Amino acid sequence: MAVKVDQLSEPGEYDDAMLALLQIIWGDGFLSPGGAEEIERLLEGSEISGCQVLDIGCGLGAIDELLVRRFGAASVIGIDIDPRLVERMNQRVAAAGLADRIKGQAVDGGPLPFAADSFDLVFSKDSLVQIPDKSALFGEVIRVLRARGRFIASDWLRGGTGPYSAEMVEFFRLEGITYNMATLGQSADALRAAGFADILLRDRHDWYLGLAGRELAAMEANLKPVIIARIGAERAKYFLDDWRQLVLVLQRGELRPGHLKATKPAA
Repeated sequence: MAVKVDQLSEPGEYDDAMLALLQIIWGDGFLSPGGAEEIERLLEGSEISGCQVLDIGCGLGAIDELLVRRFGAASVIGIDIDPRLVERMNQRVAAAGLADRIKGQAVDGGPLPFAADSFDLVFSKDSLVQIPDKSALFGEVIRVLRARGRFIASDWLRGGTGPYSAEMVEFFRLEGITYNMATLGQSADALRAAGFADILLRDRHDWYLGLAGRELAAMEANLKPVIIARIGAERAKYFLDDWRQLVLVLQRGELRPGHLKATKPAA
């Protein structure tokens, strides 16, 4: 089920205030939680040295820098629907001296704009939730992967299949972005249907429940003046309300981050 809470188009959903806030909470260049430690956890047991990587939902590119510098990827193409994010990513990559190995590319949705068998790894960090047709997406992912290529992703998932609670709907309203949510099991089923094998799942709910509580505590204390100075008191209050609702739906088990891993079988 997709929930759209305002009339913003997807490319404009991350405004400057949200980008500033998320980086204050999650670190420079990061638009999802956990930083380098969570990327290491996501890649645990998966050697990516020398891989050609496609990153779906690259955001500002900090993760792509990690994939190259820390984990040894040969190259990364990061795609995002928001051309403003891609422009900032490419500026960041150039400043880091990595423009020869990392490239951001704006896409319009639909089929991935790459030939079959182009990548060793398709990666995504907490972006698939914004894509409504998971079956079509996973079909495209397996198409652009080489034989024995891997799909490694984390995503914002839901804890059940029934109607959303009033608390969850209020969270969507405060977030102001599109949510197309699936459960961990539904994601695994869609991967199998697309032809993937060796599917591994990891529920990360307990980890982020604890972290989100600490994030909220920091936002209400030492980070509060920093946030107000960057985005103003009104927007700071709005995002504090949003984070309180985030913690609530995590406590209820309705929001359940998770890891997905799968392999394209040999031809």
